Amino acid sequence: MTTVINVHQLSKNFQTRETSPGFLGALKGLFCAQKRRIDAVKEISFSIKQAEKVAFIGPNGAGKSTTIKMLTGILYPTSGSVEVMGIVPWKNRRALGFEIGVVFGQRTQLWYHLPPSDTFKLLSKIYEIDPIEYKQRVQELIELFELAPFLNKPVRQLSLGERMRCEIVASLLPRPKILFLDEPTIGLDVNAKLLIRRLLNKLATEYKTTLFLTSHDTADIEQVCDRVIVIDKGGIIVDTSLRELKKTYSKKKILTLITEQEAIRLDFPGIKILENSRFHFKCEVDVEMISINRVVDEAFKISNLKDITIEDISMDEVIQILYREK
Repeated sequence: MTTVINVHQLSKNFQTRETSPGFLGALKGLFCAQKRRIDAVKEISFSIKQAEKVAFIGPNGAGKSTTIKMLTGILYPTSGSVEVMGIVPWKNRRALGFEIGVVFGQRTQLWYHLPPSDTFKLLSKIYEIDPIEYKQRVQELIELFELAPFLNKPVRQLSLGERMRCEIVASLLPRPKILFLDEPTIGLDVNAKLLIRRLLNKLATEYKTTLFLTSHDTADIEQVCDRVIVIDKGGIIVDTSLRELKKTYSKKKILTLITEQEAIRLDFPGIKILENSRFHFKCEVDVEMISINRVVDEAFKISNLKDITIEDISMDEVIQILYREK
């Protein structure tokens, strides 16, 4: 597949001024403030192919937003190179604007007092979309994102989930090859989150849109992305598939047993009991210390099992283990 984003040895640092507290400190800072260099991004390299769904994650202050701003042409890098759709972002932002879409969960591109339909028309003029092509395109997106019931309501009257669907449609009007999403499900209820994730997957599958997603909601990562790039303190610490990430860092399993006996006892190294109530036994198994097969075999020896469930630990715990080990 075609490479749509190519980043090589990208770095960005900032100079900050530090002053002492109080009036005298502020006065002194006007003439001889101390300067400190902050390395926000440190020589990161990666490439992304068309229709990939990539999660770009890390703790607050890791360098995620700075990287996205360089990829979209908002910031100049200190060193290194970037090409997005063959364009150097900060050299030709206008051309890049026709190739990418950007959705921020906490910022809006919709006019607050206008209905979404009016915003879409205004954006069609900004993006110089042919009127006939615009009618066909907007109708297609309205049907895909199910906007018809609230298309003509002022944005201020929309729920957060309805507004986010309109935000994504607004970003998709120029048919971008790449969609950058920063916390697209923040603040949404469960149903709205599921709908947004389903639609994003459909975009990548049917329209070959490349998704570049940042989110602190690990369910977004699990349900949308197939690849994870983890950044911390300005540097990339992991770049791998979601499946490989889980395989490498998910060293524990959750085992649930429904038994005919009212209570059972399994006490081996590597087993942490989470619940042992009537006819219900739940434990965390460290598969590096003891295999799931052995735990189940031992359970069969002392009880009659009616049901067995084996689950991976949550993605939140996988990310915590990764940060701890790195």
